[in-house]
Amino acid sequence: MLKNKLHHEIPKIKERVKALQKDGNRIVDEIDVASIIGGMRDLPVMFYLGSHLDPIEGIRFRGFSIPEMQAKLPKINKEPLPEAVLWLLLTGEAPNVAELGEINKLLITDQPLPKSTSDLIINYAKHHHPMTMLSMAILDLQKHSKFAQGYANASLKKNHYWEATLDDGLFLLKYLPHMAALIYTTKYNKTPVKVTRSDWAGQYSEHLGFSSEHVAEVLRGYLAIHSDHEGGNVSAHTSYLVNSALSDPFLSVSAAVNGLAGPLHGLANQEVLKFLLTLRDYLKGKAIAITNADDLAFQKEIETFVLNWLKTGVIPGYGHAKLRNTDPRFTHLKEQALSIMPDKELVKLVHTCEKVIPTVLKGLGKVKNPYPNVDAHSGVLLYELGLTEFDYYTVVFAVSRAIGCVANMVWARALNLPIERPGSLSLEKLEEIVQSRQ
Repeated sequence: MLKNKLHHEIPKIKERVKALQKDGNRIVDEIDVASIIGGMRDLPVMFYLGSHLDPIEGIRFRGFSIPEMQAKLPKINKEPLPEAVLWLLLTGEAPNVAELGEINKLLITDQPLPKSTSDLIINYAKHHHPMTMLSMAILDLQKHSKFAQGYANASLKKNHYWEATLDDGLFLLKYLPHMAALIYTTKYNKTPVKVTRSDWAGQYSEHLGFSSEHVAEVLRGYLAIHSDHEGGNVSAHTSYLVNSALSDPFLSVSAAVNGLAGPLHGLANQEVLKFLLTLRDYLKGKAIAITNADDLAFQKEIETFVLNWLKTGVIPGYGHAKLRNTDPRFTHLKEQALSIMPDKELVKLVHTCEKVIPTVLKGLGKVKNPYPNVDAHSGVLLYELGLTEFDYYTVVFAVSRAIGCVANMVWARALNLPIERPGSLSLEKLEEIVQSRQ
């Protein structure tokens, strides 16, 4: 059913791409020196089908905003199912009951991890960072790649690249929660609970050792909204770039995991938690009650702390490379927290900081986006539900982001997109260009 749907959709998207290529000499944007030296920030130079990030309204998944996705996609309680998000990213449509059943069969298994992969995790997880272990485990699965095998023996034709990529991606996603959970239970001496749930995120929560429906529901929402965030972020772009060389999804997603592990990408919610725990200790040290976001006196105490903090550091969880408004993913998690855990101290701190910090940052006159991003809330939900091991948080992020990576790799191969090969300028050449145009 899924492949039949893609066989129907791919020719239509190809025609639209061909129509755009006929206008290939149209100017989209200009490149300046600041953009070249500044990490290509905000340059619209990637074609990426899965999602688009608007600076004001935030992320859209194949045209669906997060509220629209929450309303239209299948769910168990309130949160959209991550497997439904995968169907959306692949097909552009919300799955019906039969289609959801198919994607569930493709993604959910009661089969154990391949033995070499489980042995690798059990033998080495205690000695490595969880993200290092995840990257290694994904690479161990690479020997199962249909794409790599078909390409090596010349049995895989170009017009079937996307099907082999899809098969590999589904195989990886099927075992990814098992791998990620085994890393957690091995490294932190945890015990999984009996699997009773029938959804991808619900089973992941049980493999981690959590029987609470709140944990399952939080993971459903977390994995759904973190799955894609347009193509320019490090993890999404890395997988897309590596796959453009016809590397299979195992190699490509492992590379994405390595990028996600970097402090400037996937570790932000850990930094937020450190900030909030320091703030909580400060308030308790002064015997100040943690009340609620509408308490003006409480807001004033937090403002004093923030102003002192800014003398030596930045406020984690605020601002974004592209967004210029409150991240809708933050709003989604805020609503989730208010429905599940409104009385938790860290939740109260997050929501009070949301009222205080933007005003403080605006007063500095230097901040392009003083509003909270998703990291301002995501780690708090995990922490207050009992997943308190900071180093593991990026693994949860990686489990989610793999969904978007796989979907967009399938489409890149379906459209026969070429290898990425941007040009670069040396210091001398860039100086020469600047001098010649003064």
